[in-house]
Formats: sequence, structure tokens, C-alpha cells
Amino acid sequence: QVQLVESGGGLVQPGESRRLSCGASGFSLEHYAVGWFRQAPGKERAFVSAISWSGGSIYYADVVRGRSTISRDNAKNTVFLQIDNLKPGDTAVYYCAAVDKDNNLPAISPFRYDTWGHGTQVTVSS
Repeated sequence: QVQLVESGGGLVQPGESRRLSCGASGFSLEHYAVGWFRQAPGKERAFVSAISWSGGSIYYADVVRGRSTISRDNAKNTVFLQIDNLKPGDTAVYYCAAVDKDNNLPAISPFRYDTWGHGTQVTVSS
């Protein structure tokens, strides 16, 4: 079964860091571009970060740029997203998504990706 599985969410204090993982099951992520999106209650799904299949192109949303790092470890078949200095506004369900073809859609668009995980909840609260 082909699927993406996110992990690493939880309850964190403001100012703390969290590393989220996006693991692939049933296929290799090696030639897939991967994006991270998040959805807060009552809001639309929003782009967070993305990485090309080679790792040579990386994108961040303004709200996390400078305190977030996306990386990939093909040997572990996993893409990571670390967010530092977490704020209550970062509270959301975080989803990863993947695509193995160039469909000419921008990395920040959720429509670029055709495989999605079920999400992991990150709650930032004191």
C-alpha cells in the first residue's frame, strides 16, 4: 500500500522546537518532490515548505522562513521539517505530500502533489 505517514507532532511550549517526519510506505521517496502544508481550525490548508527530489530547491512560507528547516534522508525514505521558536499561531495539523512528476505547478500549490498523508497535530500552548 502506497502511503505517506507523518509523525512528530504533539503539545509543545512556545519557543520550543519540533521536528516532523514524513515517511513513505510502499514506495521510495527518492525521486519525489515533497511539500509540507498545515491547516489550523477554521482555516484553509496553507503551504509551509517544500523540497525538490534532489534537495537542490527548497521553499519556505514567509511565516516560517528563518526558523524552519526542511531536509530529506533518502536512505531513511523520510523527509523532515523542523520548526524552531514555535508560536501559538503554528498550531495546526501538518500534512506532507509528494509528487514524482513535473506538472508545471508551483511547489507552494497543494494541487502539485498527488499523494498525501493523514497529518500530525502540532499544538503550541503554555
